Formats: sequence, C-alpha cells, structure tokens
Amino acid sequence: MLSRLVLLFVVTPLVELAILLYLASLIGILYTILIVVVTGVVGAFLARKQGLAVVSRIRSSTERGVLPGEDLLHGAMILAGGLLLLTPGLLTDVVGFLLLIPRTRKAAMNWTRRIMERKMQQREVRYWQIR
Repeated sequence: MLSRLVLLFVVTPLVELAILLYLASLIGILYTILIVVVTGVVGAFLARKQGLAVVSRIRSSTERGVLPGEDLLHGAMILAGGLLLLTPGLLTDVVGFLLLIPRTRKAAMNWTRRIMERKMQQREVRYWQIR
C-alpha cells in the first residue's frame, strides 16, 4: 500500500513535470501553459455536463425505487476524470479524458469491478459500520 502511495504522490508528479519541461523545450513555455489551461477548462466543462446527466439518471432511478448502482459507478469515474483533468499535467489529462469517454469509462469500470470482486473473494476488503 505504501509503495502505491509513493507512486501516486511522488513519482507521478515527477513524471508529469518531466513531460511538461520536455514539451516546453519543444514548443515553448507559453504554448505548454496554454495546453494545460485549455485541457483543464475543456475537462471541467465535459465533466460537469456528463456529471449532471448522471445525477439526473440517479435521481430518476431513485424516484422509481431502483438502486442506481451502475450510474453511481459512472458518476465516480466522471468525478475522477474531472479531478485528473484539473490536475496540471499531460499524463493525468490523458487518463482524465479517457474516463470521460463512455467506452473507455466502461472498460475502467469493468476493470475496477474485477479488482473489487477479487479483493472481496480474498477477504481483503475492509469496511466500517456507522451507527
């Protein structure tokens, strides 16, 4: 677990920085900054649009008395994609955009579901009950 956190919070930003510096050396710092800003703005717009659509479907499902499990996963993936797009960097932008594309989001959901099922079968999932 600690190695994954190190990867997430130390290695990923260093790789992002290296990519941005390399890109800036190729196309210039202003264009690099422009790319980061534009991907953030476009990503926020797309995440908001798709997020509102998912919230509407969740609301509709709950009004009909149906558990919105699939839509909740879509919402979580859209939220993750939006957060990654707001993070400066090209690597996180690519992953963020992939989570906003319905087909790749569905593949990510299936992958996440398989991991969760495996962890549940191995009894590695921990939860706390709130009383």
